[in-house]
Amino acid sequence: MNQTMSVSRTTGLLYLGLAVSGIISFLGIRSQVFVEGNAAETVSKLLEKESLARVGIAFEILIVLTQALAALWFYKLFKKLDSFTAMTLAVFGMVNAVAILTAAAFWLNALNSALASNPAELTYNLLSIHNDIWTVGTLFFGLWLIPMGYLARKALMPKALAGFLIIGGAFYLASTFVVVLFPSQDSLASLMTMPGTIGEFWIIGYLLFKSPKTYE
Repeated sequence: MNQTMSVSRTTGLLYLGLAVSGIISFLGIRSQVFVEGNAAETVSKLLEKESLARVGIAFEILIVLTQALAALWFYKLFKKLDSFTAMTLAVFGMVNAVAILTAAAFWLNALNSALASNPAELTYNLLSIHNDIWTVGTLFFGLWLIPMGYLARKALMPKALAGFLIIGGAFYLASTFVVVLFPSQDSLASLMTMPGTIGEFWIIGYLLFKSPKTYE
């Protein structure tokens, strides 16, 4: 039981690190250096806020690190409960981490392009690719939440928690197609991620302060 609690706490801390890094980098800093539809202003903000942009990239790399480790620790936590589903969760998490790693590389490349005084359109396009990778990468974030919800239910966590994760994962998947097929519906796509976000912070709290049943 003590070992299970230790693994649970570590998993919760890693997932919390992932959540906080994402909020700071993608939601907090990226919006300050990327101006939708305006290449010249985007370059100007990158140059003006170079240090902030570098902090944003560093936090994005931290997302990659914490998600990769969280994926491994989720597997360690649930492998005896359901090895196949635990492996599925770990694989989907790793793929999403690789997608974000690729996005971070494009952000760094965009910053270097701005510093090298390359054409504004090139810098803007590089940062746009960064954003597009995040958009399509949402697919695997949704896939990561669905087995997480299934394992939460199997581990006798609250049914509502499992429901938020599974439904939230499905909505994340759907939101990816909404953004691609209906680009004017950004607000709808953002709303569709809310159930998953609720489920994420709920399971973080559960892992930190309680211990799931893993049949060890």
